[in-house]
Parts: sequence; structure tokens; C-alpha cells
Amino acid sequence: MPGKSPGKSSGKTPDPAYDPARDLRWLLLRPWLLVSRLLVVAWQLSSLGLVLVVQGNSSDAEVQKQLGRRILHTLTALGPCFIKVGQALSTRPDLVRRDWLDQLTQLQDNLPPFPHAIALATIERELGAPADQLFEQFPDFPVAAASLGQVYKAQLSDGHWVAVKVQRPNLPWILRRDLVIIRLLAVLTAPLLPLNLGFGLGDIIDEFGSTLFEEIDYRLEANNAERFADLFANQSEVTVPRVERLLSSEHVLTTQWINGTKLQERQALEARNLDPAALIRTGVIAGLQQLLEFGYFHADPHPGNLFALTGKTGALGHVAYVDFGMMDSISDSDRLTLTSAVVHLINRDFRALAHDFICLGFLNPKADLEPIIPALEDVLGGALGENVGSFNFKAITDRFSELMYDYPFRVPARFALIIRAVVSQEGLALRLDPGFKIINVAYPYVARRLLAGDTSEMREKLLEVLFDPEGRLRIERLENLLAVVEADQSGGTALLPVAGAGLKLLLGQEGSSLRQRLLLTLVRDDRLNTEDLRSLLRLLQRTFGPQRLAQRLIQRLVGRAIQPASPMAA
Repeated sequence: MPGKSPGKSSGKTPDPAYDPARDLRWLLLRPWLLVSRLLVVAWQLSSLGLVLVVQGNSSDAEVQKQLGRRILHTLTALGPCFIKVGQALSTRPDLVRRDWLDQLTQLQDNLPPFPHAIALATIERELGAPADQLFEQFPDFPVAAASLGQVYKAQLSDGHWVAVKVQRPNLPWILRRDLVIIRLLAVLTAPLLPLNLGFGLGDIIDEFGSTLFEEIDYRLEANNAERFADLFANQSEVTVPRVERLLSSEHVLTTQWINGTKLQERQALEARNLDPAALIRTGVIAGLQQLLEFGYFHADPHPGNLFALTGKTGALGHVAYVDFGMMDSISDSDRLTLTSAVVHLINRDFRALAHDFICLGFLNPKADLEPIIPALEDVLGGALGENVGSFNFKAITDRFSELMYDYPFRVPARFALIIRAVVSQEGLALRLDPGFKIINVAYPYVARRLLAGDTSEMREKLLEVLFDPEGRLRIERLENLLAVVEADQSGGTALLPVAGAGLKLLLGQEGSSLRQRLLLTLVRDDRLNTEDLRSLLRLLQRTFGPQRLAQRLIQRLVGRAIQPASPMAA
């Protein structure tokens, strides 16, 4: 790569992917670039760190506000890589002071724009014609500027409004240079940091770099958006903007304009008569679907990428996702094991949960589980307590970081983006509702899916939950699942569709395995055994008695009657 800066695109040749070894060699051969940038980064970060150490514990609100501005200005000045780190921190109110958080949220889409003339030149080079020929109306300034590009609100000849995202100039070159320096600093300082992550900081940065370079190819983002839209095509509570393919390229992306309110401030939502709790619920359930059903997920659900729309579907608010540059997939094996892990948590089966951790790669297959199982029960069982809603990922993560010093836990690199997505989702919810508990939504979601048995994999999991290795029916586990669904925040009406789906499963062709296992339970040890069946019937009578079903049906009908209509996104 001598004589040419890597990553500068002519508009024809795609920018090369991130390669840490190659990029390190490239920068080492240009010591004037390396040394000058390294000095700037080291000076800025060390200056910021010194100020935070000296003034970070101050009780003066004005001092803390100034520190927040100092963090914002430092990250902004250092450029896109550092801004991305700040964006991640801006979703974590449990990690970052509120005084600083208010400043960091500006990193999402309130950064200084690059010159308008450069944006117009990029559009003409990428799309083959000037903006005033491609669009009926094109403004003289962007509506938002983020770390990787800026967005214009333009109008097509057919009258529809669109968002036109134009990439910042020389971005691949800037990212390559800074990723090399960040990686060098991280590897050199890692032994001095009080971290026990289970994998190296270099691996984290490599994952970060790879996703950044995928994020700056807008053709990939267009593909991601269309794939994501297909997954939610039948769910009115989730909107994905339509891609205008003829007006999109590697460095320009044009999509449907979304009229909504950012999921950022509770007061702003309430001022527009939007229900924060319903919106949080939709966001979390959509995130669970992505991880546990679809195996394909939005890895950057910060408040700048999620918008609240008007309307509700039952207990669910309506949200729109934007910005599909940072996406990832999860294997079918991991997806099913994660589902199992939630089920084992519901049933407090910590031995099975330890085996889930082995399957996921968090524990070595040769690890001695006997001392680990009580530790898991202490961390997760104690966090769950009598109320599953007391669970939150920040508390669990803190406890796990302690466990990793005493037990052979590690975090597989492939889970870096999954963990980022989950903590970002929880952080967004906590920002809108400090008392929010993500497991209050996750438990009922998984329980409903299991009881409905709507896929072959869920039916297999249901059999695994309901019957022990000797074929005996585990009534207490079924009771746990039903109790979780009934206690759901939607008011218990979720049991009605669960009852219908369960009956359909039991009587339908897909329920043959379930019927067979129930019959084998009745005839065990060469004699008729009806105790399990009587226990099952008593449980079903308590849960689905006519009076209780009637009450839930009335709740559901009343909820539908008062539900407002949902307008289409612009």
C-alpha cells in the first residue's frame, strides 16, 4: 500500500475491510503519521483523565456539568472512533453520571457537520447527477450530523420525504489510522487496568473495527435494512424505513423519512401523549425476537436510532428503527441455548444453566461444575430473589466480573456485539424509566413462546422442560411458566392466546410428541399412574377456569376498544 492512503475511495472501488495486522504495518511505515497522531490522542486522553481524577468526586453540579462538556469536546475532537465509544457510554445511565450523560447524548446525532459543498460533491460523484436534479427539494443544511455521516431531509418528485445520509470525507483512512493507535494503547495499558474480561482488549477492538468498516459501506446497510424490514413485516408495532435503491450507493443512503420522537427523554414522550412503558416494552420484545427468534439483530439500539411513533397495539407502543450499519447474526445453536438459559433461570435449575454456559463457551467443557453451580445460584438466584423483576444486567455483570477471578469464566469474542446490544437496550430503557427491569419482559416472552410451541425447536424445548429424564411430568415447571405469563405487565391477558395455542398444539399434528409423552407418563412401571394427570388437571382448572378466562377476555376486549389508531409513518 505504499504511496497511497488506504481506504480512500474513488467511488468505484470498495474500501478494503479492516485488517489489524496490515493496517499496523501501513502506519508503522509512516512514522510521521503515527507519532503525531499518537501524541495528540495520548495528550487529550491523559489531560481528560487527570481532570476527572481531580474533580470527578465534586458535589458541585456546575463542576460536573463542565466535566460532561469536557468529555464531549474531547471525544468530538478526537474523531469518529472515539465518538463511537462515547455513544456506547451515552446509553448507560447506570455507568455514567447524569450530568455527563446529558452531554454524551449529543454524540448520537448532534455533532458538527462537514461542509455542505463536500456533501453535494459526494452525492454527484456517487449517484451520477447533482442533488437538485435527483430530488424535488434538497436543503442547504443537514438536519443531523453523526459520527460517520450527516442526514438531509429531502423530497422526491412524487412528494414523499426521504432521509439522505452522506458519509464524512476520507472516513476509511481516518478510521484505519485511529484504530491502529487505539489498539496499540489498549494492548500496552491492559496489564495496568483492573479488568478481567476473559479475552483481550485487542480482540474487543478488532471486533469494533470490523463492525465499523461494515458500517461505512452503505450498500451493506441498505441490505441490512431490507432484511430487518422483512423480519418485522407482519408486526405493526415495529417500523423500518424503506430504502430508495436508485438513490443509494456505497457512501450515500436514501431511505423513507420517519416522523417520530427520539427515545431519549421521558418528558418529551409524555408531552406528545406517548406511553414510555409501552415503548420500552416494544423495544425490549423486539430485541428479544431478534436474538432468540430471528438470529439477526440491531447491535446499536441507542436513543438516536430508535423513534417513538403514535399508536399502540395492545400493551405495545409503536417504534421505528433507523441506522442499520451495525448488525450481527447469532448461530441457531447459540440462539436456542440462550432460550434454554432463560428457561433454566425461570426454573432455578442452576446445574442446567452451568451446562448452558459450557455450550455458549463461557465455561470450559472440562471445568469442574460442583463449585461453580453454588456460585451461579448465589449470583443469579440472589439477584432474582422472590421477584424475577429485581434482575438487571448491570448488577449481574458486576457480580460476574468478580466470579471471573475465582472461576474459569470467559466471554467469547462472538458475544461482544450481543452484550453491547443487550446493555444498550437496557440502558435506553433505564433512561426512560429508572425502575425498569428487563427480565420482567424477557421471562413472559420466553414463557409464552414455550407454551405456544409455535416452532419445532420450541416444542422440543417444551418437552425438555415439562418431562424429566425418567419421563415424569414436572408439574411445578409448568406452573412456573404459567405464573410468569399470568403476572406479565400486560394484565394477564396473554394467557388467553397461550391457552388457545396450547390447546391447538395438544390436539394438532404438531403435538404428537407431547401426547405420546403424556400417555407414557400415565403408564409407567407397568401400571396406571394417574397422579400426574390429576395434578395437571387441577393446575389447568386453577389457571383456565371459566370465571378467570371470562375476566381476562373482558380485559382484552376493553383494551382493544380504547386502543387508538396507528397512523402510518411518513
